[in-house]
Amino acid sequence: MMAKHIAIYPGTFDPITKGHLDVIERSLKLFDTLIVAVAADTSKTTLFTVEERVAMIREVTMRYKNVKVEGFKGILINYVKKKKAFVILRGLRVMSDFEYEFQMALTNRKLAPGIETVFMMTAESYAPISSRFIKEIARLGGDMNSFVTPNVVKRFKKKFSPQK
Repeated sequence: MMAKHIAIYPGTFDPITKGHLDVIERSLKLFDTLIVAVAADTSKTTLFTVEERVAMIREVTMRYKNVKVEGFKGILINYVKKKKAFVILRGLRVMSDFEYEFQMALTNRKLAPGIETVFMMTAESYAPISSRFIKEIARLGGDMNSFVTPNVVKRFKKKFSPQK
């Protein structure tokens, strides 16, 4: 019997972008199950709550039977162990992402030597997309359709609509 390969794709996903979706879709060729783990404990200031981020991701991944989406708290390694996974999937956009991700992967390896980190480059067309830039475009009323899915655009419009 073949082992079931579970990967954890952790992140803030504030919001999920087309670049994130590219990584999710391509990773399904490599893993039996992908758990998109939405971080609740983060040093970043988020626009959307964990529940909103989980809902957005579920909306755009519901067509994939082998993708699960959950929020998590605490240290990632503990969450990975709890899910009985052995792979952490990390998406890379540009070289500056690699340095940070590499340091994190080495730290995680010290904490849990049996858990591997796999890096996947997003498609080059999505490389310049960052959640920070998308939030700024949304705040200023710009067109986000090239960067995020329609469900995310709707949520941004709701967040930034003038109060009645």
